[in-house]
Amino acid sequence: MKKLLLTTLFTFVSFAVTFGQCAMCRATVENNISSGESAVGAGLNTGIIYLMVMPYVLISSIVYLWVKKTREKKIQGFS
Repeated sequence: MKKLLLTTLFTFVSFAVTFGQCAMCRATVENNISSGESAVGAGLNTGIIYLMVMPYVLISSIVYLWVKKTREKKIQGFS
C-alpha cells in the first residue's frame, strides 16, 4: 500500500514540473512572448496542468473510497 501511495504521489509531483502545450496554445504563447507578455505562457501552462490532473484526482478518490468500503465490508463479514 505504501508503495502504491508513493508511486501515485511521485506521479502527481512529476506532472507539476512538466510543461505540455497543444499547437494552438504554443502559437499563442510564442506570439505573446514576442510582444513582451511572458505571463500568458505561465498561465497557459498552469491551466493545462490543472485540467490534466483533475480527472486523475477524481478517479483516484473514487477508487480509494471504493477500496476502503470493500475492505470494511470484508472485515465486518468475518467478525
